[in-house]
Amino acid sequence: MSQEKKWEPLKKVGIIGVPFEKGQKKYGVSVAPAALRYAGLIQQLSEIDGLDVKDYGDIETPGIEEVKMENMAHLAPVSACNKKLSKRVSEVLRDDRVVVTIGGDHSIGVGTVDGHYQVNNDMILIWVDAHADINTNKTSDSGSVHGMPVALLVKEFCSYWPYLPTMDWQGTLVSLRSVDHYERLAIEKYKIPTFAMEDVEEHGIKKSIEHVLKKLDPENKRPIHVSFDIDSLDALEAPSTGTPVRGGLSLREAINLMEIIYATGRLRAVDLVEINPAIGDESDRKKTIEAGLCVLKAALGFSRRGTAPRGVIDLPVQDPDAQ
Repeated sequence: MSQEKKWEPLKKVGIIGVPFEKGQKKYGVSVAPAALRYAGLIQQLSEIDGLDVKDYGDIETPGIEEVKMENMAHLAPVSACNKKLSKRVSEVLRDDRVVVTIGGDHSIGVGTVDGHYQVNNDMILIWVDAHADINTNKTSDSGSVHGMPVALLVKEFCSYWPYLPTMDWQGTLVSLRSVDHYERLAIEKYKIPTFAMEDVEEHGIKKSIEHVLKKLDPENKRPIHVSFDIDSLDALEAPSTGTPVRGGLSLREAINLMEIIYATGRLRAVDLVEINPAIGDESDRKKTIEAGLCVLKAALGFSRRGTAPRGVIDLPVQDPDAQ
């Protein structure tokens, strides 16, 4: 009789940068991987007890000839970037490391999830976002692919798409606040487990994410992929992003969310996307980048409890009731 697999948090991490921004229309998200590295990403993760961090560099996307697709901007470069990214994600996972992918816009979720699926086809996807990202080119108001990745990834949406040239290679939603009419209908039709901010307010972040995890994986045995859009945080917490929405998660709630997922031992991939250092002033940029680093550190085992100074734990403690 086979024994149930015991999950433990991996203590090895692989970093992938994706300086890509053609999934949306604002300049700036392409410099986020460099900005996070400059802010101490590698050093701060390496300071987490026992964590082995390896930087796999950036995904390079040379100029690609555009392919015309109705209401779907820059399909060819989006596809080329994600194809390369998918292969790199699979490589890092096969090195027995948790994949940490730094975007870039959220269209890169197509590549990260595809690459994860190639290695763990029983994975579950937690999409932490202010938006559902399940528009198609028929329902999108903007034509920007960063609002479409979930619809590109979920098999139930295949019939909603026309043939997409250049996408032949391609083989969950959390914190929903700003959801288009079509997206809400799709969520209800397919009974996608979600929680919105009103659920967080009523039940708290702990019960909300535990409910979603239980729905997706009642036996607690499937690897987890978290795709975290910084705009899921309240705009006061992360102002340097292209589509900020007020009333989102507090940084404390986001950290607790990631701590809960880390504690399952099953986290194998996490994306951090849509940080835009070109938006706002220096204070805004610093606040947003620090928020992103806090989210990643929580996902990889950083404890907010801290540790006692060396030697203090051995000092005698006086009983306050002693006379």
